[in-house]
Amino acid sequence: MPAITHHIPEPMMAAYAAGTLPNAFSLVVATQVSMSSEARAALQAHEAVGGIVLEDSGAVAVSDNMKSDLLSMLDDPVPTEPLYARSGVYPAPVMEALKGREPRWKTLGMGVKQDILSEDEYGSVRLLYIPPEQAVPDHGHNGLEMTLVLQGSFSDETGRFGVGDVEVADETLEHTPIAGAGEPCICLAATDARLKFNAFVPRLLQPLFRI
Repeated sequence: MPAITHHIPEPMMAAYAAGTLPNAFSLVVATQVSMSSEARAALQAHEAVGGIVLEDSGAVAVSDNMKSDLLSMLDDPVPTEPLYARSGVYPAPVMEALKGREPRWKTLGMGVKQDILSEDEYGSVRLLYIPPEQAVPDHGHNGLEMTLVLQGSFSDETGRFGVGDVEVADETLEHTPIAGAGEPCICLAATDARLKFNAFVPRLLQPLFRI
């Protein structure tokens, strides 16, 4: 795999380690961690810091019910291996989200396709398939968007993103991602708010495509 140059920002990695990152973004982080030794090292560092903080914290009284509930949870078998292994370009966390199936692509137009993996009040995460040299409609953001490349590449106003790279876009970024030449670009994309499309047709179709 080529060197990964765009990593998960430290605050998001810290939130993931603490278990406070929304599920949609957590899937993107878990996927890059599975692809990058540097991301794994960053996660381990944040987990170590969290452990030190807990050790330095004072004791807190808990109820007898909490103690018994915790002990019963410890009796439950804990899986030591992922339920699903990597398949093709899809790392194990993505296969977990797919529940072992192949993507069920839905056409968005211009050859672009998507498969929505999950969606709730806190955000959504989907797979995107973009043909070589095809542009995604120009858009801005009402919140955060994390896009991790699984195959191929794309470029926009901020640079080029190859396999394993992640782009984090917020309300300050308006861009037109374009897939690179060669093989199709397949991405894992998570958002916590609808995108802001500038053209009329994408805005018209946005409720149908839930993006």
